[in-house]
Amino acid sequence: MLTKDFEVLDKRFEKLVFGNVHLDHLYTGTRWAEGPAYFPAGKYLIWSDIPNNRLMRFDETDGSVSVFKERCNNHNGHTVDREGRLVSCEHQGRCVSRIEHDGSTTILASKYQGGRLNSPNDVVVKSDDSVWFTDPPFGILSNYEGHVAPVELPTNVYRVDGRTGQATVVVGDIPRPNGLAFSPDEQKLYVVVSGAMPREIRAYDVVDNGTRLANGRVFIDCGAGVPDGFRVDTDGNLWCGWGGGEGQDGVAIFNPDGTLIGRILLPERSANLCFGGAKRNRLFIASSKSIYSVYVNARGATLS
Repeated sequence: MLTKDFEVLDKRFEKLVFGNVHLDHLYTGTRWAEGPAYFPAGKYLIWSDIPNNRLMRFDETDGSVSVFKERCNNHNGHTVDREGRLVSCEHQGRCVSRIEHDGSTTILASKYQGGRLNSPNDVVVKSDDSVWFTDPPFGILSNYEGHVAPVELPTNVYRVDGRTGQATVVVGDIPRPNGLAFSPDEQKLYVVVSGAMPREIRAYDVVDNGTRLANGRVFIDCGAGVPDGFRVDTDGNLWCGWGGGEGQDGVAIFNPDGTLIGRILLPERSANLCFGGAKRNRLFIASSKSIYSVYVNARGATLS
């Protein structure tokens, strides 16, 4: 018998969760929790508290929570690259940045064809070290999660070449792209479309030696649900931060053919999540004011 934390909508979900495992409520105290990323070397999680303009840190060894960085330009989404460096989307900085091992910051992208980026939202790093990110306007629409500023560019999805640093548009027709993630074999890129009604998750084929996208199509019609950030496990299942009210708030899990197979139910809307822990089987969930975690019978295709 599964716990009340899980809702099974398809038998395929039962093998991904444990009947005797419950959610851990790790922390409450943020205004809007986003962008969790796990550092295996240090056994800690960081996440954004966007309106409070700070990064928070959860230490997995002792359960303590502390401020990781203040006045951080309203960071949103994060990932950890293959050298263990934090790659960040900055609302106020209107850029994608990277914190180097010596603590210095490198700006990876801030402009395109003379225009300033809007407010980068979520980011992933491919195995060839290219950086892919979405650029909706959410951080420049008000002073709550950034600062009011004019939109200078379309809401594109970008790729930054890991060798040359050159930025290119890989998708230019998405209204307000949000979360994104690669399939385990990196042959597909999934992107949340927040500007569609109903909201969608689109799938694209990765072509031309991993540098371009083609064949965009609706992979999941989200109906009344509100998807945000998400990650993919090694079997290709999508674990999606989700909102929509009671019965939908939490995590929605879709199998590789796009079927909704289960939910992790939370009392708060979930914005984003990542896999972590020593075996990549601990799911960390950023949900409005709180951070939750749960051990699952799945392993993240990547840690962050």
